[in-house]
Amino acid sequence: MRIIGLMSGTSHDAVDAAAADITLRGDSLLLTPLGMVSAPYPTELRTALKAALPPAPTTMREVCRLDTRIGQAFAALTGRADRELCDGRADLVVSHGQTVYHWVEEGRVHGTLQIGSPAWIAEATGRPVVSDLRSRDVAAGGQGAPLVSLFDVMWLRGRPGTPAALNLGGIANLTVAAPTGDPVAFDTGPACALVDAAVHALTDGRLDFDRDGALAARGSVDAALLHRLLDEPYYAKPPPKTTGKELFHWPYLRAALDGGHPLPPEDVVATVTRLTARTVADAVRATGASEVVASGGGIRNPTLMDMLRTELRGTALRTSDDLGLPSAAKEALAFAVLGYLTVQGLAGTVPSCTGARHPRVLGSITPGARALRLPEPAARPPVRLRVMPA
Repeated sequence: MRIIGLMSGTSHDAVDAAAADITLRGDSLLLTPLGMVSAPYPTELRTALKAALPPAPTTMREVCRLDTRIGQAFAALTGRADRELCDGRADLVVSHGQTVYHWVEEGRVHGTLQIGSPAWIAEATGRPVVSDLRSRDVAAGGQGAPLVSLFDVMWLRGRPGTPAALNLGGIANLTVAAPTGDPVAFDTGPACALVDAAVHALTDGRLDFDRDGALAARGSVDAALLHRLLDEPYYAKPPPKTTGKELFHWPYLRAALDGGHPLPPEDVVATVTRLTARTVADAVRATGASEVVASGGGIRNPTLMDMLRTELRGTALRTSDDLGLPSAAKEALAFAVLGYLTVQGLAGTVPSCTGARHPRVLGSITPGARALRLPEPAARPPVRLRVMPA
């Protein structure tokens, strides 16, 4: 099947559309990437989205408006991806949507909300759409995250030692595929969330992120602030666990800053960048991982990557590009795979990674322009994923 995966992460700056040919052969999924296109949210839409996210209050009227306008933005990019990457022959669209709230209390996830109505995608493209992929795992007692863990486990299977996949988006998540025993996956804490929040607030909105890690590179890590931030109870919780910008946002960081002496902006950015590196490395060591394969927007921050190498103390760190999987497209491709499993009637979760009681087929399907015809269910689920050359 030729599938388009759509993703907008917790940095909510753009929508990515990655296309792939996906085939099930024996016990292996063969994934051939066809490319990726990306488009930033319109400025006014991104401003409205940021204004509605926790801890800010919002209204149902605004949620409805955002659901529609994000769906329209996803639809526009899907049409472009179909034309440019699939020669107009896409079979399926898989939309992660835009996460706006992840309801976590006392370590348990009670609900999750991704908006961007799939009806707009189906109407604009005529293609069936798989969406709302996280909710079923939550209903089965899971965290609803990290949903890329099944993709990671299949992809890393067979590598030497104990490989781990790391995604550095707004939040950092880790999947560890040990050679024996059940795999484990969890959110380690912030990746770029606090860095972006600090940069935006301390530059009065002139900058949204630390381009090339330049601000952090000019600053010095403040040991007292770092210590206060590391006292966050989330880091000590056992996996499976998940978190988000409901916790790691500017008021959270400002409260930590209020507990110490004034710092120049560069020192604040350097400190929260070190926080990401430290908490990721602590999580890696706790799992016994021998190799870390990173992807996500954070790998484009050389200061963060240098700090992470230092904190990992010799544990091998490479990017997914080194293994033939485009790092910028990895999450969108992972959701394309999950959608493929859905229409094949196959589960898209690993209970030991999300904490669900059982593996479950994920998502809801919105029909396209034609009658919905699903393939015959696969006889058995795949156990490995091979990335094929285009």
